[in-house]
Amino acid sequence: MQPLLTEPPAVQTPASRPDGWTSLARFTRARIALGRAGGSWRTQTLLDFRLAHAQARDAVAREFAVEALEAQIRQAGYETARLSTGAGTRAAFLKRPDLGQILSEESRRFLREKAAFFGARYLVVIVSDGLSALAAEMQTVPLLAALLPPLHRAGWKTGPVLIVPFGRVKLQDQIGELLGARQSVMLLGERPGLGSPDSLGAYLTWQPSADKTDADRNCVSNIRSQGLPPTAAGARLAQLLLQSARQGVSGVKLKEVCAPDLPQTFGSPPNSLTARGE
Repeated sequence: MQPLLTEPPAVQTPASRPDGWTSLARFTRARIALGRAGGSWRTQTLLDFRLAHAQARDAVAREFAVEALEAQIRQAGYETARLSTGAGTRAAFLKRPDLGQILSEESRRFLREKAAFFGARYLVVIVSDGLSALAAEMQTVPLLAALLPPLHRAGWKTGPVLIVPFGRVKLQDQIGELLGARQSVMLLGERPGLGSPDSLGAYLTWQPSADKTDADRNCVSNIRSQGLPPTAAGARLAQLLLQSARQGVSGVKLKEVCAPDLPQTFGSPPNSLTARGE
């Protein structure tokens, strides 16, 4: 006689054992330990994803509040000047990245006329919305407050902060060359990630000119309160600029010195100022 079929014994699973990833999730905003509901995401996970995606899209489409940012920078004690690129609208900027790499003819003429007045500066600082106007609006002022004072104490000359809507990284080369600047720093809204719509990038270049490439730049990225805080990023940029001036290079050629307190003096490589017409 065949034995009756019975239910298999229940498998004892450690249901109370916590997922190892869960304890790590509190250290990062990366999408780990999301959990599942059957074969699908949990409802909350899906809603969080859709919110982050919407915030990223909004950051790209957001209009740059230039007047408000100018007012904040001036209130912080720094002069400003506004320029424009070959991209006259945000739609043109998104469709034609090359137009964000060049100044408009009006802005080129303005810089040629003002070059003697601005003088051959050690550093020109450029701010653009890039792909996140929100990042430029939120991070620029606290970053400048940490970046510029130590450079001024070291004897550096800086001109007005140039605000340029619809800009790309390469734009800093044309601006720096027109002004005869020894170094340029461009603060640019980064491409928003899922959960980081307010992230700013800072790019520095030694002796900016049309022939510079990305290999000639240094980048400090993910500048935001939940990434690298703006004050820490400003201090980091100041260190990099001082080291770049000492070595006369930037980009892959720049050998970083891991020193928390560089001497607050201006030391330039031989003939570096002469080479830039200073």
